Amino acid sequence: MSLNVVLIEPEIPQNTGNIARTCAATGTSLHLVKPLGFSVDDKYLKRAGLDYWHLLDINYYDNFEQLLNKVGEEKFFYATTKGGNFYTSMDFFDDAYLVFGKETAGIPMEILNANEERCMRIPMIENKDARSLNLATSAGIIIYEALRQIKFPNLV
Repeated sequence: MSLNVVLIEPEIPQNTGNIARTCAATGTSLHLVKPLGFSVDDKYLKRAGLDYWHLLDINYYDNFEQLLNKVGEEKFFYATTKGGNFYTSMDFFDDAYLVFGKETAGIPMEILNANEERCMRIPMIENKDARSLNLATSAGIIIYEALRQIKFPNLV
């Protein structure tokens, strides 16, 4: 078992590549929900992930509902600037799914509204010009908190 990262309609290949590299280095599975804002053959995606692609467990879905139906919604945690909970207050578990939305819009509101108790945010200054952290940075912060809580399984 391991953690899972879900990217809903990612738009920037470098972010996805950086997240893929973090997933590969931590044994975390990556789930990409289409449509993607780039080709999986994109040179920026490959460059950001460097030579880690062979270590990555990656899965593709036509839409978020396809993934939900496969896994069951009780395993999902949603990262959003609109979350009422700090990510550090969540109780992560092995095989949890950490969900991130696309860079320009985040996770769709209908998903967030249906899952308020599992929505989490990373604390930031209160300033309308500082809207959010970079997607890859946010994913790294939350992945490592979840791994810390489950005692870094299979990591040295």
